[in-house]
Amino acid sequence: MKFFSTNNPGHQVDLVEAVIKGLAPDQGLYMPMKVPVLSNELLNKLPQMTFHEIGYEVIGALFSTALSQGQIKELVDHTLTFDAPLVKVEEDVYALELFHGPTLAFKDFGARFCSKLMSMLMAKSDQKVRVLVATSGDTGSAVANGFLEVDGVEVIILFPKGKVSELQEKQFTTLGRNITALEVDGVFDDCQRMVKEAFLDAELNEKLLLTSANSINVARWIPQCLYYFYAFSRLPKNDKKVAFAVPSGNFGNIAAGILAQRMGLPIAQFVAATNVNKVVPDYLNGADFQTMASIATISNSMDVGNPSNFPRLLALYGGDEQALRDNVKGYFYTDEETVEVMQEVYRAGYTLDPHGAVGYKGLMDFMAENDNFQGVFLETAHPGKFRETVENALDLTLTLPGRLAAFMDGEKKVHAMGNDFKEFKGYLMRLDRII
Repeated sequence: MKFFSTNNPGHQVDLVEAVIKGLAPDQGLYMPMKVPVLSNELLNKLPQMTFHEIGYEVIGALFSTALSQGQIKELVDHTLTFDAPLVKVEEDVYALELFHGPTLAFKDFGARFCSKLMSMLMAKSDQKVRVLVATSGDTGSAVANGFLEVDGVEVIILFPKGKVSELQEKQFTTLGRNITALEVDGVFDDCQRMVKEAFLDAELNEKLLLTSANSINVARWIPQCLYYFYAFSRLPKNDKKVAFAVPSGNFGNIAAGILAQRMGLPIAQFVAATNVNKVVPDYLNGADFQTMASIATISNSMDVGNPSNFPRLLALYGGDEQALRDNVKGYFYTDEETVEVMQEVYRAGYTLDPHGAVGYKGLMDFMAENDNFQGVFLETAHPGKFRETVENALDLTLTLPGRLAAFMDGEKKVHAMGNDFKEFKGYLMRLDRII
């Protein structure tokens, strides 16, 4: 199994290098050289299959040349320890609830897959791995809990000071052990930039084995395609086309859906819904791709002004910009619009988190303009992870699930850091702890 860099298709590596390095030397993202297409016979059987059985087939098609059947089963079983139910919100509109994992966010799927695969690939090595992670919220908690006490791995999480919810912070700043949190005086894009620079620094990489567990890593990104197959298989079968609406920040999640489509899943349309950090919606509506300084919003996990996975979107369409624009429609919404949607849907009997609200709004606007669709929006995090925002918007008191409430009792432990790469490099160069 080979992977190529989005910056240079001629640069090709095997699975071990793609996962352990995370980012190509030319700063490109790794993509599979060939996307397998599942048979119509298998696709027609999906409604009769369990989540695990779907996982074995999909991951097997992608990784069978690099992993044994036993390893694939072990990997899927480790990843899919919780459900991703499809919940009807109104006629032809469904929420795909991705918050039933250990940190109650969609990134639990990718983090568990990534930690297990990395452990498998490094099982015969005496090298120690340091995983660098930039987070705007849920990535940090999912990766921290997915890699907690994994032998031979230390996780270093960079997050922007004051721009992550308290509950999100608690999920990765209170764990200790092999998890370290760096509180950066800046925005998410600063954290992401510093991590990318570390991967490209020759001196650092000579001393340390560095990798990523952000969605730039194929091992974090690819497994997210599984819940698209599962959700599609649970939809009512009729003559209506299917649209998926994805609240989007770094755009790895929607890229995973497009991967599922490229594997044969008959999704007719994708909706990329964001907050006012609207780089990609602007592009999809005809503008040049132009990064921006990120803007703080109540849907903070999408506060990204330079989406890392945008090159994957183009690569999945073979660089055809028009094909991308035709297949993915972009919408963006203000905080005020997000709150209005949360209130409207709550009155109808369903509680959204601010990210799911953006996805729902994008789906509804798309379906208002296009006939004969049934739609799925991704509810990417439990409302309790954004307790203050949800309670203020809906004038209610949320009862936190036990798993979330337990994190609030932990003591926050962080290292404060500026947003200059030299300071971050100095910190990494001084690392001498034995893992």
